[in-house]
Amino acid sequence: MDEKSNIYQNVIIESRKKLNISGVKEVMSFDDETLLLDTQLGKMTVKGEDMRILNFNTETGDLTAEGQLHAVVYMSD
Repeated sequence: MDEKSNIYQNVIIESRKKLNISGVKEVMSFDDETLLLDTQLGKMTVKGEDMRILNFNTETGDLTAEGQLHAVVYMSD
C-alpha cells in the first residue's frame, strides 16, 4: 500500500481568486505567476496572475494565497 494513501490534504479554491491548501511542507519558489510547493502528497504547481502568498504557517502546513488562479497541478514523483 502506498504510504501517501493515509495522508489527507485539502485544496480549497474560492471563486478562482483565493486558495487554501493544507499539508504544505515547503514553499520551494514563488513569483506573481507561479507557486511551487512541496506538500505531503508531492510537489504542486499553482499557476495564475498577480499571485501572492497571504499566509504560510510552517507549524500546521496551512497556506493561503490569492490572485487570478489558472491551474493547480500535482507533479508525478
